[in-house]
Amino acid sequence: MNHDLRGLPAGTGSPRSTRPGRRTVLAVGGATAAALALPGCGGSNDTPRPADGEGDGKPRPGGRLRAAFAGGGANETLDPHLTNLFADAARAKTLFDKLADFGSDMSPQPRLAEGWESNEGLDLWTITLREAHWHDGTPVTAEDVLYSYRRIADPDAAFRARSSLEPIDLEDSRAVDERTVEFRLKRPYAEFPNVLAAFGAYIVPDGADDFTEPVGSGPFRFVSFTPGRSLLVERFEDHWEGAPHLEELEIVVADEESARINALLGGQVEYAHELDPATARAHRDGDRVRIVSLPNSAMQGFVLKTDRAPFDDPRVREAFFLIPDRRELIDGALSGAGEIGNDLFGKGYLYYADGIPQRERDIERATELLREAGYGDGLTVTLDTSPVATGFVEAAEIFREQAAAAGVTVEVRIGNADTYWSDTLDSGVMSSTRSGSMPIESHVAQRLLTDSPTNATQWRHEDFDDLYQQAQSTRDETERTALYERMQRRLHAEGGFLIWGFADWIVATAPNVRGVSEDAPANTLDWARFDRVWMA
Repeated sequence: MNHDLRGLPAGTGSPRSTRPGRRTVLAVGGATAAALALPGCGGSNDTPRPADGEGDGKPRPGGRLRAAFAGGGANETLDPHLTNLFADAARAKTLFDKLADFGSDMSPQPRLAEGWESNEGLDLWTITLREAHWHDGTPVTAEDVLYSYRRIADPDAAFRARSSLEPIDLEDSRAVDERTVEFRLKRPYAEFPNVLAAFGAYIVPDGADDFTEPVGSGPFRFVSFTPGRSLLVERFEDHWEGAPHLEELEIVVADEESARINALLGGQVEYAHELDPATARAHRDGDRVRIVSLPNSAMQGFVLKTDRAPFDDPRVREAFFLIPDRRELIDGALSGAGEIGNDLFGKGYLYYADGIPQRERDIERATELLREAGYGDGLTVTLDTSPVATGFVEAAEIFREQAAAAGVTVEVRIGNADTYWSDTLDSGVMSSTRSGSMPIESHVAQRLLTDSPTNATQWRHEDFDDLYQQAQSTRDETERTALYERMQRRLHAEGGFLIWGFADWIVATAPNVRGVSEDAPANTLDWARFDRVWMA
């Protein structure tokens, strides 16, 4: 299973607004339970158990929470700009802050930035910093912000957030005063606050380049770190949002899912990240662990290459959209842990076109479309898939059986998990895909424009590009929403993403853990918010 965060960066709001958006995904690699044999990782927590009737209301301060994640081995680092895995993101989030982060609907929410405002042309944005301090007591300043972004943008470095910062002209951006940053952009960008929340765009102290014992501005401060094994942090009393409830937090590494759930069952940890749906189902009704499903965290679907036969014919694409029984795919590939999709990314997110009717299975119409396209005698298609992510192979086999009803022969080809994403980006005709949560704007920019870096569907249309650029030059949110609906109606009718579902992300906790959000897709502000957690 692949534990990188492919396809998971940074919401959207009115250019002059920092209000929360309307109601409201990282991807997914091996140590054993032995990895949990760490100092301070015994079989019970030091937090005293409450007397009867206590612990379910007001948070209790104190205690150490131990959280198990899949890790990256002995080469792990605490450099937040090198964040790539879920474990990296969880560690960075404890020690550092970003200017903004994404709410559950993928709209940007202020963090170190107290607010933002643009000029009329949407190419100059002024960011006001809140009063915050580094762990050594010095204030967070505009110069820290500029240093951090210039470090991330270094073309000689391999920082993941670099592409997100591309719209900024950092040479012409400046610190107006200690708490005000002026970002000059290369072009109008109505949704620039998405950049502030980009995955890995953490703010570090001016000049920081050694993160052996990092000084951050996050809710916890550094105590010790052993790469591939454990990070121990302690409460930062002077955090701008208030001190965490926990006295200490330890993030430990256990790559295998079985090691994480067994460590939780055995009392070695109190939080286990990333469980399979089958494991969750087995423990959901028990009293030894508490299962938390984070809704709508991962898009699941198939890529149809729109530039080559047979999918260069929009009638064939529409036929394939009408073939799947989406509920059967959710139940069979995800053990029911998810909801059906409508061939559009971002269900429930800001700008999602929920007025487009849900597409239903229609084998008769699919067969008719294939006949019109010249495939009345049958069609054979190779579907590339891999055990690179939960449900990929299972979904491919289920779709193979479903497609036979329309006279389509699907040949499932299992690829190498280590090279699957690069192998299928430009090759083949149809492949399994997934994506973590990100704003719909980012999905379009990264995957659906002529020059998008990960345009797996090979969707390249200048008039579609123009609609996106028009949206980014539009100040009024209502008008911008209408433009996004036009883009989505076009994609729903003739795009190359067959999005059959949205998977839940599943974590588990000990029964005495409180404060874990149940309404936060992975890769959003309230995911892994250990500063909000307490021990009952």
